[in-house]
Amino acid sequence: MKNKKKLYEGKAKILYKGSEPDTLIQYFKDDATAFNNKKKGQIPGKGVLNNFISELIMTRLKEINVPTHFLRRLNMREQLVKKLEIIPIEVVVRNIATGSLVKRLGIEEGKVLSRPIIEFYLKDDNLNDPIISEEHIIVFDWASPNELEEIISLSSRINDFLTGYFFSINIRLVDFKLEFGRFWKSDEASILLADEISPDNCRLWDLKTNKKLDKDRFRQNLGEVDKAYKEVAYRLGVLSEKEFKKVIKNDL
Repeated sequence: MKNKKKLYEGKAKILYKGSEPDTLIQYFKDDATAFNNKKKGQIPGKGVLNNFISELIMTRLKEINVPTHFLRRLNMREQLVKKLEIIPIEVVVRNIATGSLVKRLGIEEGKVLSRPIIEFYLKDDNLNDPIISEEHIIVFDWASPNELEEIISLSSRINDFLTGYFFSINIRLVDFKLEFGRFWKSDEASILLADEISPDNCRLWDLKTNKKLDKDRFRQNLGEVDKAYKEVAYRLGVLSEKEFKKVIKNDL
């Protein structure tokens, strides 16, 4: 850690200069935040679990030709990723009504949407990440029309895949947040999926009980936050049965 050059520290991760050209080292922290950093805490072991979960999902997405920044996992908390020019937009894909959608529009909590909704938010903590339209993105040059079309297409493909992938382990993918960036090679840029995919940026409900298995447990003071993350890791095969049984036993 001491020999690496820190480039950026966010709410859940630290980025260091990579050991190879055009790369970064992405370090996963245990820190947890909510409500635009107004609520802070720690989830023991979260960084390790998110590192392994995100590695698995990014690998699966690569197998269906979704381009991502992920190169390889380095250790328990670090990944080597491609260095991207991050597009300042958060893409939220919604399959079931909850969270801000319910608050803004008065939609019934848990309503299954007739088709997925893709929303865009400006990445700006000082403005509380306001919701924006496709027109805002184009007019203010946050992304070109072609880039936005690619982002929407990739987001839909990711949602289609992840919905089925989580369903196969009895988890409902309620909604999730994505980030994208430009990877420059010579004078040409390609759009790649960035950041992570984990219970930090996905809402995951148990298929039968609707039990929340994500960061909403932290946001809403539901307790057993670390246990929920470990359950997702266990169902995905990231955490062994022996390790998961040890978690359950310690809670009895």
